Order: sequence, then C-alpha cells, then structure tokens
Amino acid sequence: MKNLYLLLAALLMACGSKPSTPMASETQTRTLADPVVYANTITAQELQDHLYTYASDDFEGRETGTEGQKKAIDYLKKDYVAHAIPAAKNDGDYFQKVPLVKAGALNGTISISGKEYTIGEHFATFSASENGTFNDTQIMYLGYGIDSDSYSDYKNMDVTDKIVLIKAGEPKNSNGTYVISGTEETSKWSDLRSSFTDRIAAAKEKGAKGLLFYDSQNFGLAQQQFNFLKARAEAGHGSMNLDEGGEPFFYYFINDDMAMALHSDISTDAAVKTMPTDLTIEVKNNTQKVDSENVVAVIKGVEKPDEFIVISSHLDHIGVSTDGEINNGADDDGSGTVAMLEIAEAFKKAADEGNGPKRSIVFLHVTGEEKGLLGSRYYTDQEPIFPLANTVANLNIDMIGRTDPKREGGPEYVYLIGSDKLSTELHELSEAINDKYAQLELDYTYNDENDPNRFYYRSDHYNFAKNNIPIIFYFNGTHDDYHRPTDTPDKIEYELLAKRTKLVFHTAWEVANRDQRIVVDKATTTAAN
Repeated sequence: MKNLYLLLAALLMACGSKPSTPMASETQTRTLADPVVYANTITAQELQDHLYTYASDDFEGRETGTEGQKKAIDYLKKDYVAHAIPAAKNDGDYFQKVPLVKAGALNGTISISGKEYTIGEHFATFSASENGTFNDTQIMYLGYGIDSDSYSDYKNMDVTDKIVLIKAGEPKNSNGTYVISGTEETSKWSDLRSSFTDRIAAAKEKGAKGLLFYDSQNFGLAQQQFNFLKARAEAGHGSMNLDEGGEPFFYYFINDDMAMALHSDISTDAAVKTMPTDLTIEVKNNTQKVDSENVVAVIKGVEKPDEFIVISSHLDHIGVSTDGEINNGADDDGSGTVAMLEIAEAFKKAADEGNGPKRSIVFLHVTGEEKGLLGSRYYTDQEPIFPLANTVANLNIDMIGRTDPKREGGPEYVYLIGSDKLSTELHELSEAINDKYAQLELDYTYNDENDPNRFYYRSDHYNFAKNNIPIIFYFNGTHDDYHRPTDTPDKIEYELLAKRTKLVFHTAWEVANRDQRIVVDKATTTAAN
C-alpha cells in the first residue's frame, strides 16, 4: 500500500439499462456450468505453495526495479505460460515496460530577495523529477490552486513556463459556506492526501514549470517525510516517478517564513495575480532511470471479447531495510498476487471446458504501487493495453491474507472499498454474490468518505476509478507486521485467503457473464470533484 501519491485523468463513461435485480440480467445464449466447480480449484494449499515461494527471501522484498522484482515478474510469467494463459500484448510479451526515474538525495537552496532557504529545513518535496537552477522575476499567485468544473483559480490565467504559488484549503462564500460544496461541509480539496496531486496535475496541465505549496498545518509532516525519503535515497532507495520526458516539473512544500517572504498576505488573500519577486532555485537530485514492468495476461471473452474486466494486484513490495532485513510482503501484496494466479487458473479451466467468459478477463500485476501507484498509473494514463472506454470494471486485491486486530474473534470478513462510488449496480451485485457463494461479512468501515485513512485513494484501483471505471477494492486492513520484515508467509490465514479469493472469482464471473455491462450511474467529470 502506498502513502501519499495520486493523479487524475479524463471522463470515460459506461452506459446501459439497469436490470430489476442485481442478478436478473442473465439471458445467455449458452448455458454455463456452475461457477462453484471452478471456484473450488482455488485451494488454500495452492495459495500457500505459491506464497512461500513468492514471499521468500530469494525475492529480496520485490522492491521496484531491483533484481528481486525481476525474479517476481519471471515467476508470474512462468505460471501464466504453464497454464497456457496468453499474454495481453499482441506481440506475446507478458511484460509491459514501465519507465521510471529514481531520485537521489536532494540538496539545495531557494533564495528569495537575497535570503537563502534550505531544503529539509524551510522547504520539502517528494518529487523524483530532475530539478535544476531557475531564476525568476515573477511568480503567479493562484490562491488555492484548484481547477474543477465548478471553480477554477486558473480561469483567464496563463501560467505557461511560470512558477505557481498556491495555498491549502478552499474558498468560501460571503455567507460562510464553501464555494465548491455549496454547504458548510468541505470538499476533497481541503484534504491534503486526496487533493495535493490534483493540484500538481492542474499546474502541469496548464503548463507551469513548478509549484510552491503553502500548507502551514501539514508542513511538519511534509518535512518529516522528506527527511525519511532523503535517508532512504542515501541508502539507495530513492523515491520514484514515471519518466514522462519533456521539461522537468518540480513542486515544493514551503514553510511560513518562505510563504510570507513571497506574499505577506497569503493567508487572507484569495485574489489570483502576477507578483514580482527575486527568486533563485538551486536544487539537484541526480535522478537515475529505472526499468520496471507490469505483468499482463488475458483470457479472451467468447461473446464480447472487446469488453474487459481487469483484476489487479501489485507485484512489488518495499525491498530490503537499511539494516539489511528483507521485507517479504507476504500479505502486502503477496496475498493479492497469488490470489490472482489462482483466479486466472480457475477461469482458464472453465474456458478449456467450453465455459469461457462472455467478456475478456485481464490479469494486471502492477509494479511501483509502493512508489506511488506508478504501474497502474502508467497503464491507465499512458499505455492502456485495452481501451479504458471498453473496461467494464476493476477488481483490485491488495492485502487479503490476514485478520485486522480489530476484527479478531469476530466472523470471517473482508473490507470492501469503493464498490458503491461509481456504480450502484456493481455494489448490489457484489452483495448478492457474497450472499450466494461466500457468506463473508462485508465490512464497509474504510469506505466512509470521512475515514482518515483515505484507503480509497491509496491502492491501484484509484487509477481506474478516476477514469469512471467501477471498482471494488478487497482489503483485510493493516496489522502490526504491515511494511515490516515480519510480514511473512507463515502468518497468512490460508483458508480465509481462499474464501476471499473465491469471492473475487465469483464476482468477476458474474460481471463477465452478464448480458449487459455494469452501469455507471455516479460518474464524475473529474476526480477532483
């Protein structure tokens, strides 16, 4: 699971007519076998056999771009080849190259009117982009830096090749209500985790070359994260980003002193304007190019091969700690990875026996999730192997092998996140499938929009959801071994893992074989609103 990075993309909307009940749309031209027959090929023993290899020390924690990650993708490819499940790409290559850049340890200063400010003390960043030297005599102050359908600080402002200064929060009306929500409730723009990358994306899209962000409340957190990432970079584990080419784009969190030096009335002024300044930025991070790969296989649909259900999990983990301990990532996300292998095998067996799915099933193992959802962002934003417009749903599996300590002693469960965010029909279908086949308790604790963990934005499904593709995120919650060397295969509850895996299989089977594709009835025009 990742901690802070998100991006947004464009509208892609599915359509169709909603059936009267979630499982009443089956008017099949052929009679399929009972899916239980194939679900039962998913066994606790086979999941265990896979995971004791995949989360072993031999794979060295599967950190993105390392030899351990290469061993992981080779393991996945060999399993698909062994079961004669084809590669998704037309050239037969199971690997989708994901070009990345890794940051070195950042060092440098920013000078404002002759006064020098130091990175790590006065400003901070999480960017892996190459930085450099910039000298500017003016900046663009854009208030909150929001760009949405209902409100935009960029309206009538040309920020091409400019450095943009913005602040946290969102505008209010004269009566005290918020402009975007129209009520006394804030929108997502007031939440740092869910809005900051939208602000970055807006600045980049409008042509800005850099962003200075003032958030007095959260600067200390940004500073701590920067210093943590700098220590990792010095140990060879620098932050990563997609290598998008073109001119570098930088962003910095700035502290109170820097904000006041740039605009003394920044806390109260909401008027966008061009502001004179004497600004020099000298920051270097010595980026390195990194080769990494998604692994993508497909079982083509029999009746609707050009409609796709994507089942995803992330193949990477956080690698080796600075003290040399291996983080095996058995639950995160070895559990989701091996679940996908078993689901793929079940669908292939069905297909071989004449019960192939109506729609195509794509098995997408993404890299770089721990670095900021990079592999899934590359798939959705840069190289979708199959058109997003024809992608019916995404079922994302990220940690389903353990029990949340808060749930110990209770009924068997799985946390579901996002099932109702874009499609009422998908949510109802999911409930009905669980009632019929799995009888797990579906816990929606982390689906709450106000949940402070913001898990909806923190795994690979989000890059599909931002494109209005209905998603379900399957999750067991965190535990004491999360992101620690103690997340090992012996602690996985394999019978429970098998039950959760079967639930995903049955849900995918139903979505793939319905007469009509899932209806999107809650589409948003942008992920920011």
